[in-house]
Amino acid sequence: MTTATVLSEFDRSSGVATLTFNRPDSLNAIDITMARNFLEAVRGLSVQPGLRCVVLRGAGRAFVAGGDISSMAEGRQQAWQMVNTALDSLNPAILLLRNIDAPIIASVKGVAAGAGLSLALMADLIVAEENARFLIAYNGIGAVPDCGGTWFLPHKIGAGRASEMMILGRTLNAREAQSWGLVTSVAAEDQFDGMLATTVTKAAEGPGRAFGAFRRLVDQASGTALADHLEAERHAFLEMTQTADFSEGVSAFLDKRKPRFQGC
Repeated sequence: MTTATVLSEFDRSSGVATLTFNRPDSLNAIDITMARNFLEAVRGLSVQPGLRCVVLRGAGRAFVAGGDISSMAEGRQQAWQMVNTALDSLNPAILLLRNIDAPIIASVKGVAAGAGLSLALMADLIVAEENARFLIAYNGIGAVPDCGGTWFLPHKIGAGRASEMMILGRTLNAREAQSWGLVTSVAAEDQFDGMLATTVTKAAEGPGRAFGAFRRLVDQASGTALADHLEAERHAFLEMTQTADFSEGVSAFLDKRKPRFQGC
């Protein structure tokens, strides 16, 4: 499926889907059309047979530079309407994408700011080029993070560092973001595509249903009592014992060979 502002591609041989935010002249700033296109693309992925991994990327020089501020500049009512309408699509898209078992990888070049930072943080792994920059940016317009920013960022780097980014407007380069635990790996421009491909291949070849269960357990951990979380882990593990990937993993372990997971 292809739309004007979000491109969706699916490689059936690898099971890898790529969603590209596609407003390069605006550094992929999110407007209402892009928000709606994103939800449409994610809905398509949610029913895609054989999906093993999702890659998020931006066209051109940036990942996503946040919301389209120019569309909020004509007064308070117009700003309220734009933000509310965009989030009517963005929030369901985020929830739907996070409920897909396939691991999510953000491929970040250039800036990931505002809602773009939130969308990168939504991914399980962030692979960044050395020129990447990460900033909250909402403090510059007197607003608060959306698209899950106040949930994902403290989960990744802790409340103290999240507050530093918000209150002091701290911008992280790729290496700083990696040292803070926000970014998984960093590569120079000439090595980036190879590193990304290696990461995507490894994720796509893994036990997808187990990855999805892992993500859900991690997401709920901080708000769950230990006794309840122990039971959630038990139920998730028992569910995995009934999957083809678990059977393959056990057989491969006993045979001392690399497992060949199918994501089911």
